[in-house]
Amino acid sequence: MNKIKFGIVGLGNIGKRHMHHILAHPQALLQAVCDINPNALKDIAVSTYSDLPAMLSNEELDIVCVCTPNYLHAPNTIEILNSKVHVVCEKPMSNSIEDANDMIVCATKNDKTIFVVKQNRYNPPVQAVKNLINDNVLGQVFFVNVNCYWNRNDYYYNESSWRGKNKEDGGCLYTQFSHFVDIIYYLFGGMKAVKSLMHNFNHPNTEVEDTGTCTLQLNNGGIVNFNFTTCAHEKNMEGAITIIAENGTVKIGGQYLNTIEYQNIKDTILPSINISEKNNNYGQYQGSMSNHDLMINNVIETLNGTATIMTNAYEGRDVVQIIHDMYSVNTPA
Repeated sequence: MNKIKFGIVGLGNIGKRHMHHILAHPQALLQAVCDINPNALKDIAVSTYSDLPAMLSNEELDIVCVCTPNYLHAPNTIEILNSKVHVVCEKPMSNSIEDANDMIVCATKNDKTIFVVKQNRYNPPVQAVKNLINDNVLGQVFFVNVNCYWNRNDYYYNESSWRGKNKEDGGCLYTQFSHFVDIIYYLFGGMKAVKSLMHNFNHPNTEVEDTGTCTLQLNNGGIVNFNFTTCAHEKNMEGAITIIAENGTVKIGGQYLNTIEYQNIKDTILPSINISEKNNNYGQYQGSMSNHDLMINNVIETLNGTATIMTNAYEGRDVVQIIHDMYSVNTPA
C-alpha cells in the first residue's frame, strides 16, 4: 500500500484533529500545512505556508484536507483540484448548491476525487441501524424524530469571526447539525422539506437562527421531524434519532449519536452500544463523535484501491440541497 502525501489548509480545531490522525496513520505522510494565522503554525514539524497557492506550487501532494471556514470550502477545493490534487472537504461541503455543483464539475474536469467529511456515518450505533435498514429488518419506516439539543456559548462565537454570520457560516443546519441531516439521508435516502419554523432566541450577537423545527417527507413516504437548538443550558444535552417502523422502534441516543438508547425490534436484538470517550471535545464546547481516524483511513484505502469512498461529492451536494430546502420553507418564529 502506497503512503499518501497529505496537506492541510486551515489549522483551527478541526484542522488540528486532521493533523493528529494523519500523523498517527502508518500509511500517511503529512507534507505541509497552511494557515493565514502565524500563531497556528508555531511548533509544526512539517513545511508551513501562509498562502495556499504557494503550498500547492512547492509541495508534491496527493490530497489536501480543507479545514477552513464554511464559506472558503468551495474556493479552496476548486483551487486544489485545479492543481491536480484530491480533496478532503470538511462539512458542510459548501453553503450553496451552486458552489457544490462547481466543485463537482471541477473534480470531474481534473479527474480528481472530493472526499466529504461525514464522520458520524462511522458511529457504531449508526452502522448497526444502517444494517437493519439494508436488510429490510425494520420494514416500512413511518416516522423519524431527530432531537439536536446542543449548547453554543459566547466563547464559541467569539473564537472565530466568521461564526454566526449569514454568508460565512450559513446557519446552524450547516455548521452544527449538517451531520444529523446527513445521517437521515444516509439511512433513508432523499427527502423533501415541507415546513420549517426557526428563530434566534438567545444569541443576539449572531445573524443566524439558534432554534428550529422542520418537517420533511422521505421519498418512501415516511415523516421526519427535525428539532434543533444551540440554546441547551451550559452544555450539550442530546443528539438523538428515533425511528418508528413497521417491524420495530429504535433510538440512537446520547449527546452525539453514541448509544443505542432504546430498541424493540421484531426477532432482532442489537448489541449494547454506549461509547462515551470519542466526542470532539474543544474545551469550552463539544461537537460530534470523533471518527476522523476512520475517515482518514477510508481516504487512504480508497486512494490505494482497497476500499470505496464513504461519502462522495454527490452525497455531500445532496445534503447541501436538503439543508437549503429546509431554510427555503422557513417561516420565521
